[in-house]
Amino acid sequence: MNTEETVIGILAKIAEVDVSEIKLEMELVAGLGIDSPKALQLLFELEEALKIEISDEQAAQMETVADILKLVTNEKIA
Repeated sequence: MNTEETVIGILAKIAEVDVSEIKLEMELVAGLGIDSPKALQLLFELEEALKIEISDEQAAQMETVADILKLVTNEKIA
């Protein structure tokens, strides 16, 4: 499973939607219903699955699915 598939799989599980429903332009809060508790779970699961660390500042910048992918891709390269 590549990074994008991993991220989308985690998002689908937390948002309780099918993977096929998740689009890159979707907003985490408005589109997927990711509230504060779900956001914490999302951060934890992303860090665990991808073996990265996401700072509070980085987390605050994640508003869309594409934002998450951009962040985690950069973290894996760094």
